[in-house]
Amino acid sequence: MRKPIIAGNWKMFKTRDEALFFVLQVSPLLPPIKNVDTVILAQAPLFRCLVKRQGDNLRIGAQNVHFADEGAYTGEISGPLLKSYNIDYVVIGHSERRKYFYETDEIVNQKVFAAIRNGLLPIVCVGELLEERENGTTNEVLRRQVTKAFAGVSEKDMKKIVIAYEPVWAIGTGKTATADVADEACGFIRSILADLYSENLSQIVRIQYGGSVNPKNIEELLSKPNIDGALIGGASLDPEQFVMMANAALKKQAQ
Repeated sequence: MRKPIIAGNWKMFKTRDEALFFVLQVSPLLPPIKNVDTVILAQAPLFRCLVKRQGDNLRIGAQNVHFADEGAYTGEISGPLLKSYNIDYVVIGHSERRKYFYETDEIVNQKVFAAIRNGLLPIVCVGELLEERENGTTNEVLRRQVTKAFAGVSEKDMKKIVIAYEPVWAIGTGKTATADVADEACGFIRSILADLYSENLSQIVRIQYGGSVNPKNIEELLSKPNIDGALIGGASLDPEQFVMMANAALKKQAQ
């Protein structure tokens, strides 16, 4: 069985004191890492204080990585720097990075290799726009994004990668894809992996759902066979809600 992964994407929220308060509250209440991978994806200046307090049941991740290991890239963050902070996970290709910072599928691919090269575990986001969903091209978009994101990635490295299916129309809008719609898309992503690699690989890779996930809908989403966790935005900012959603994943693992 694939181990569930719950990742809270804090985006550009929380000061140092707020972040410390959160971690100290949730750490004793989260499920063991042997059962559920629980991750907080924080802003870079928070890494030092959070990693020191992450505990055995919580890992700290980054929201971005540059495709180069060093260079004249003002404001960017490198893979070697993330690794020096003992960061485990990094989000790549989030729709906000694609929209506001013009990241292409090719840049996503370069960043995947940067993460692999530096021993980081990528959480790679894919998902369609509302107009793409409405005009029936969701599968075409997902196939393009998955194929280009992992071009040249070996099957061995692919086994360590997490994919997050995040329909853009559901991110921060309060609109959530139904559990059946989310499961269908995640299942289609598995079929792409089977085509690109093997059926065995497609059953190993973990696929999260992201898009207005909260304590009210997470159990139904996690009940679906192709959904292995959640990439959570706004609801992950609240300690109580985050613990509830992590424990929902533990319940899935126990079934």
